[in-house]
Amino acid sequence: MAEQTARLLLLTAAVGLAWGSQGDREPVYRDCVLRCEERNCSGDALKHFRSLQPIYMSLAGWTCRDDCKYECMWFTVGLYLQEGHRVPQFHGKWPFSRFLFIQEPASAVASLLNGLASLVMLCRYRASVPASSPMYHTCMAFAWVSLNAWFWSTVFHTRDTDLTEKMDYFCASAVILYSIYLCCVRTVGLQHPSVASAFGALLLLLLSAHISYLSLIRFDYGYNMMANVAIGLVNLAWWLAWCLRNRRRLPHTRRCVVVVLLLQALSLLELLDFPPLFWVLDAHAIWHISTIPLHILFFRFLEDDSLYLLKESEAKFKLD
Repeated sequence: MAEQTARLLLLTAAVGLAWGSQGDREPVYRDCVLRCEERNCSGDALKHFRSLQPIYMSLAGWTCRDDCKYECMWFTVGLYLQEGHRVPQFHGKWPFSRFLFIQEPASAVASLLNGLASLVMLCRYRASVPASSPMYHTCMAFAWVSLNAWFWSTVFHTRDTDLTEKMDYFCASAVILYSIYLCCVRTVGLQHPSVASAFGALLLLLLSAHISYLSLIRFDYGYNMMANVAIGLVNLAWWLAWCLRNRRRLPHTRRCVVVVLLLQALSLLELLDFPPLFWVLDAHAIWHISTIPLHILFFRFLEDDSLYLLKESEAKFKLD
């Protein structure tokens, strides 16, 4: 839900710098990469590199040029530290110590754990909530959309490419839009299904237009950030307003309020942007780790709310 909004904003800000961060603008870095490629990435030298490269690295798509950029990044970082300067970023990111083929180990593991938390709660929801509950199918679909987003987040932090970057962005946008749809169904759609269906179609159209523009016309980081800020604010305001309005009648909405407020508070961790501790753990990874228990809390809210709606619908059926 809201964690995807904050993650998108920070990723957008970071990648927006990818066209020219301090580290990759350094002549010493560029010259190092150029000389490394000339020395290792053609002819017999390239064959030698490929023969020594671990199979898991080649399967993950790491190339000779990628290795040159990685080695030259650390060479440049060493010079900066030797001269007493602050650690620079490269292509919009802090330098991370690669583990096996994983580019950002802590963020990748944290994304995986977020996905596993969602999967566990999906299974719990399916086991405890009958399919006859009015919100059952909508909540199940939200769980699968979330799982898909965390899968691509894990892939993106494992291996940053144009494809994995776009999939991470687009799937995160889908989660936010589906969360708005989920809120619409809960607040309006149960009484007016046609309104929810029309609104869902509109959101699907917006997502298609958003993806088409970024994929086919121009990947505009500024536009992407503003679009996700807008839909994220709508998502948060709608959920929070409904929960506060129904907090006395529906005590379980307190869980939703806690999730919304905590996610906003935890997103401030990203403002504490700093070079990764031990070259692994940065503010973004810490923020991802901190959101794991919030998945449990939000799905507990969905579970309680779905069971409440089921009892309410059964009571009306008996009265009829």
